[in-house]
Amino acid sequence: MSRIGKMPVVVPAKVDVKIDGSFVSVKGPKGELSATFSPDIDIKQEGNTITVTRSSDAKTIRALHGTTRALLQNMVTGVSEGFKRVIEVRGVGYRAEMSGNNLVLHVGYSHPITVEPPAGISFEIDSKVPRASGSDALSCYVHVNGIDKQSVGQVASDIRGIRPPNVYKGKGLRYQGEYVRILPGKSGKTA
Repeated sequence: MSRIGKMPVVVPAKVDVKIDGSFVSVKGPKGELSATFSPDIDIKQEGNTITVTRSSDAKTIRALHGTTRALLQNMVTGVSEGFKRVIEVRGVGYRAEMSGNNLVLHVGYSHPITVEPPAGISFEIDSKVPRASGSDALSCYVHVNGIDKQSVGQVASDIRGIRPPNVYKGKGLRYQGEYVRILPGKSGKTA
């Protein structure tokens, strides 16, 4: 039995779940999500809990058991609380600003990079960070918010890919809490 798959999904009072066979729709204060799952996985709601069971112990069905339960949990969490990824903007002269709903990044290119948010995603800028000196000085935080965990993660990854952290100086875009190993330059090489 899957350790993740056998755990029930607790539905908060403000979230409404509709199950129609393998199609599940979840509606909450932040929005609405729906997904179609494998017909080999049984999804049942009893009161304020959702249980996920599998029809057989075939390898492919066992693999879907925990995945289905995790996706349902992410849907319930997304419509009730939402998801957030935080990106640090580091480097002298590197900054981020908002232009309407769009994110504008000044990260060392000859032109600013404009990122338009896809449907269901919003950006916020937090510029209240302690100032530090050095080439990898923290400039601001970019918050990527949304109700779909996969979309939030993908958009955050796309933004980070615009200017990944430099391995010699550490400047660039990185996730909050991400460790970047700084390599020594030519002068740090020993004989």
